[in-house]
Amino acid sequence: MRLLVNRVLVLFLISYFSNSAFSQEEITKNYRTQRVTVQSPAIDGMFDEEVWNTVPWDNSFVQREPYEGIDPTQKTAFKIVYDDHHIYVAIKAYDTEADKIEKRLSRRDAFDGDWVGIAFDSYNDKLTAFSFAVTVAGVKNDLIVTNEDQQDDTWDPVWYVKTAIVEDGWNAEMKIPLTQIRFAKKEQHEWGLQVMRWLFRSEEFSNWQHIPQESSRWVSGYGQLNGINGITPKKEVELIPYVMGNTERFEKEEGNPFANGKKYGYSAGLDGKVAVTNDLTLNFTVNPDFGQVEADPSEVNLTAFESYFQEKRPFFVEGNNIYDYSLTDGDGGLSQDNLFYSRRIGRRPHHEPEITDDEYMDMPEFTRILGAAKLSGKTRNGWSVGIMESLAGREFATIDNEGVRRDVMIEPLTNYFNARVQKDIEQGNTTVGGMFTATHRNISDTSISFLPGSAYSGGLDFTNYWSQKKYFFAFRGVFSQVNGTKESITELQESSRRNYQRPDATHLGVDTNLTALSGQGGSLSAGKIGGGHWRYVGWVTWRSPGLELNDMGYLRQSDVVQQVLWAQYRIWEPFSIFRSLNINFNQWSMYDFAGTMVNLGGNINFYTQFKNYWSVGSGLNRDVYNVNRSELRGGPALKYPGDWNSWMFISSDERKKVVGGLFMFNNWGDLNSSRFFDIGMEFTYQPIDAMSFSVEPSYRDGRREMQFVDELEFNDEPRYIVSTLNSDMVSLDFRINLNITPDMTFQYWGQPFVFSGNYSNYKRITDPLNENYTDRFHILAGDEISYNENIDEYEVDENLDGTVDYNIENQNFNFFEFRSNLVFRWEYIPGSTLYVVWSQGRSGDNSYGQFNFRDDMKDLYSIIPHNIFQVKFSYRISL
Repeated sequence: MRLLVNRVLVLFLISYFSNSAFSQEEITKNYRTQRVTVQSPAIDGMFDEEVWNTVPWDNSFVQREPYEGIDPTQKTAFKIVYDDHHIYVAIKAYDTEADKIEKRLSRRDAFDGDWVGIAFDSYNDKLTAFSFAVTVAGVKNDLIVTNEDQQDDTWDPVWYVKTAIVEDGWNAEMKIPLTQIRFAKKEQHEWGLQVMRWLFRSEEFSNWQHIPQESSRWVSGYGQLNGINGITPKKEVELIPYVMGNTERFEKEEGNPFANGKKYGYSAGLDGKVAVTNDLTLNFTVNPDFGQVEADPSEVNLTAFESYFQEKRPFFVEGNNIYDYSLTDGDGGLSQDNLFYSRRIGRRPHHEPEITDDEYMDMPEFTRILGAAKLSGKTRNGWSVGIMESLAGREFATIDNEGVRRDVMIEPLTNYFNARVQKDIEQGNTTVGGMFTATHRNISDTSISFLPGSAYSGGLDFTNYWSQKKYFFAFRGVFSQVNGTKESITELQESSRRNYQRPDATHLGVDTNLTALSGQGGSLSAGKIGGGHWRYVGWVTWRSPGLELNDMGYLRQSDVVQQVLWAQYRIWEPFSIFRSLNINFNQWSMYDFAGTMVNLGGNINFYTQFKNYWSVGSGLNRDVYNVNRSELRGGPALKYPGDWNSWMFISSDERKKVVGGLFMFNNWGDLNSSRFFDIGMEFTYQPIDAMSFSVEPSYRDGRREMQFVDELEFNDEPRYIVSTLNSDMVSLDFRINLNITPDMTFQYWGQPFVFSGNYSNYKRITDPLNENYTDRFHILAGDEISYNENIDEYEVDENLDGTVDYNIENQNFNFFEFRSNLVFRWEYIPGSTLYVVWSQGRSGDNSYGQFNFRDDMKDLYSIIPHNIFQVKFSYRISL
C-alpha cells in the first residue's frame, strides 16, 4: 500500500513543479442590462419591438474552437432585458452565407445543426449555471452545470423561444421565467454570464467571455451580468397528473390460466414540483409509470458479476448529478462503483419461486414504485443538498395448480433513503461533503428471508483546487453495514463480490453465525488537470472485503486495492493535417487485502480529428498479470495468462447527410489462451432536416480456453470444471427519428440480437496458480469423458474404473431476442405531453451451440411476439 501511495505522490510532485506554460488570466467582461419599462417583447424571433432599443448590442465574441483567441468567422451579438417575472434574451447570429445555415430538427437536447445559447450563474458561486440554448430549427437544449463543468442535460425547464432565419443570418428570441432559475433574495444582483454560438458547417465554437482551452475552469471563468435589481425569487408549484391505458397481446398457452393471449391495464398518477424555499425544490411522483422509456439492450452475461444498465426513467435521471457518489474516477472495471444506483428502486424481484411441471406462475417483471420524492437545490451560502425518499411495494407471484392458487412473496415492501450534501468554500476551490443511504425491507415472509432487513452506507469527500484550478487533491471515503438473518449475511459473504469461502484466501473465512456485515473503501487522488498541454492524475482506490453497496448502490468487486497513473498530452490548435490530437498513457496494478498482486497492466491510446473533419482513434492494452478470484464461483483463484488488446475506430465527417463509422477490437491471449475479434459499424443518413435513419451492426467472434462450467463433487472433494468456449454474437441496432416540429416527434428503436455458445474440451482445474499454464488444469479426454445423448450430458469416469463419477450438463446454447420501441411524443403545451407507445419483444433459445445467423433469425421471427400498446396523457398545472 505504501508503494502505491508513493507512486501517486511522485506524480503529484512532478505535476506541481512542471514547467508547463500557463495562460494569462482573462479580463472579465461585464454586460449591463435594463428593466423593461415599456411593453414586453413578443417572442417571435424578430427584434422589432421598442424594448430592444433600450439596451445596446454586445458583439465582442472570441473564438474558442478550432483557433482560440481570435475573432470568429461570423459575428454574433446579444441583448438582455428583464422584468419582475422573466429574463428576455435576443441573440443575433450573423452569417454572410445564410444559405449554408444548418437547420436540423431533432428531439430536445440533441444540439444538432447551428445553435446559440446563454448561461446564467445566478448563484454567482462560480460553480453552478443554468444554460438555455436553441438550434436554428427551434429545438431547445437546456442543462444545469454543477461543480464547475459537470453538465446535466436531463433538466427540462419551461421556457419560451422562437427563431427566425433572416437576410443577414438568424435570430433567437428567448423568454425565460424567473421561476426556472434559482437566485438569492436581495435588492441588487450580480450574476455570472456566458453567451455561446456553434457554427455547424465549420465546427466553430465562440464565446462572449473567452475561456482558454488549456484551462480546467468553466463557470468560474464566466463574465458578469449587472443591472438586475428589485426582483424576488419565485416559489413555483407545478402539478402534472397523468392517466395511462395499455393493452398487451402475446402467445396464448394452452392450459395456462395466466396466458390467454391478451391483457388490459390502466393507471393514473401524479408528478409534481414545489419550490419549498428560494433555494430548494421538492420533486415528487406518486404511482409513476415509465412505459415510454426505451428497453435495455440485449446481452448474454457469462461472468460472475451483475450487469450494469443505464438509468433511463425520467424521475431518476433528472437532476441525478447531486446524487452521484462514485468511488473511483476513470473508466476501468471499478469506475461504476457508486453509493447510489437508482436502478435498485423498482428493480426486478429478488425471488423467483420454483414450480412443478403441473403448475403455472404469474409474476411481475418489475417491482412497482408506490411513490418517490427528492428535495434538492443549492443555498446561497454554498450548501448543495439532495435528499431522496422512495417506497417500492411488496410483490407476489401467483401460482396455479389445477385451479388452486397461492401467492408467494417475491419482493418485500422496501424503503430507500438517500441524502447528499456538499459545501463549497472559497468559490469552489475547496469542497467538502458527505452522503448517507439507508435501505429498509419489511421481511414478513420466510420466502425472502435470504434478503437483508436493513443496509446502510455513507461517505465523506474532500477536494481542494489551487492555482486557478490547475491542480487538485481529492479524498473519498465510504463505509457500509448490512443487517439481516444468518442466512442473508452468509449469502453476502459467499457472493461473487467477495467469495469468503475461497479455499486459498487465507485472510477470509465464512462465519455462518454473523447477522451483520460491515466494510469500508475509498480513493485518494491528485494531479494536474489544467494549464499547458500536459495533464497528469494518479490515484489509489480500495474496497475492503466486507464492503457491500448493492442494496442501494452498485459494487462490482470488493477485497481490492488498485493504483492508477494517467497522463495526457493535448493539442487543441490545428496543425499540419490535424484539427486536434489527444494522446493518453495509463498504468495500473491491483492487489487484494492480503497484499497479493492480482493484476498488472498498461495502455496507450490516441484520438485525433483531421482538418477534413474525419476522426480516428486507436489504443493498445497489455495485461501482464491477471488472477481471477471469482471465475470458479467460490473456488480458488485462477491465474490467467497475460493478453494483448487493441482497438481502433474511424468516423467520417459528422456534418454530412451520410455519416459512417467503423470500430474494431482484437484480443490475443498469451499461450493461445483466448482470441476475440469484434467489428462494428455505424451508418447515419439524414435525407431531410426533419428525419434521420441509423443502423449499427456488430459482430463478435471469440474463444476462451478457461470458461467456468460447474462445481461438482467426487470423493467428497470439489471438482471445478472449465471448458473452451467458442462464441459468436450478432447485433443490429437501428433507429428512425422523425421530427414534425420541435415538440412533436416519432422515434423508433429496434434490436435483433443473436448469440451462440459452444462448449468443448472440458477441463478439471488441478493447480489454478501454477506458473506453468498447462499444469493449471487437466483435460478430460479419451475414456475419461463420453457424451450420453439420451440425457444430454457428459459422463465423466475420472478414475477409469468403468463407473460414472459425475455428470456435466451440456452447456451449448443459442439465444436470440428482438426488442423494439416506437414512441410518439407531443408536448402540446410546455410541460404537458401526450405519449403513444408500441413495444415489442421476442425471445427464445435452444441447445444447438452452433452459430447460423440465417437459422437463428428464422427461429427468432417464428416466435409469436409480445406486443404492448400504451397511451399516456399528462397535463401541467402551474399554481
